[in-house]
Amino acid sequence: MTLLASWIGIDTHGPTSAYIVSESRFVWDSSRHFDYGKKVFASKSYPEIFGYAGDVLFPSIVLSQILEMIDSDLIFDKNMSCDQKNKIVYEKLCYSFSKYPDVCGNNPIQIIHLSRDTCFKGYPSFHHYLMTWSRTSGGKHIEYPIPEKSGLVHVLGSGSNEFNKNYYDRYQHSKNRSTSRNVFHCFIDTLKNITDEHCGGAPQLVGIYRKPCTFGCEFGIIYNRRRYFLGMEIPKDAFFAKVEWRNGFFELCDGEKRKKFDSAAKQNDPLRR
Repeated sequence: MTLLASWIGIDTHGPTSAYIVSESRFVWDSSRHFDYGKKVFASKSYPEIFGYAGDVLFPSIVLSQILEMIDSDLIFDKNMSCDQKNKIVYEKLCYSFSKYPDVCGNNPIQIIHLSRDTCFKGYPSFHHYLMTWSRTSGGKHIEYPIPEKSGLVHVLGSGSNEFNKNYYDRYQHSKNRSTSRNVFHCFIDTLKNITDEHCGGAPQLVGIYRKPCTFGCEFGIIYNRRRYFLGMEIPKDAFFAKVEWRNGFFELCDGEKRKKFDSAAKQNDPLRR
């Protein structure tokens, strides 16, 4: 049923990065679940990332198709604004949903889309969109404002209440408050201690950076001493150097050694349980 969070990193010049993190559990009933499902997506040709909650079949199929079209330059152009890009995605999703059989009941489908200017001079703009559909209320499309300080933008899923309580009651009162790492710290702590049995598996993370000529980034995650990529555990003989790795403290790591780089900033979590 998902725990998914989005957030923005900010410096004195504005947004520097944006992320979506999720756990990896698909649930059918109280006795059947799968802890290796993909819930976040990143474009390899444009600065676009996505994550979803609710019904898993529709977004996992359709977002994969839309990302293939984006990366093949079929529906996006480098000169499009973020609003133009999101409008195309929303229309594609609405059309596909209109053809989707009534197999998800009244469960809503929720998709977050984070976008950055593709071509820019100076400092680019970032945009955060939430797109939802249900059989009863149809489609809705909301843009959330980018905060003035680093921090959480939105949380989705059945685990959102536990995350929000942890974030606003504890983490936003810590020395790391209003930092990018603070959201990730809270997510990991919530996931490790969550009581909602619909949430589980390893974290999965995607992001976009302010740096020109960069696109969506899919991160490797070191979690409980194991390596994961988009929810799937990675074997020991993989080629780790081609992926950016983070640990449970959001520190840059050597994926092969599973250790923080000596040159990477240390990012302790004083509230980790």
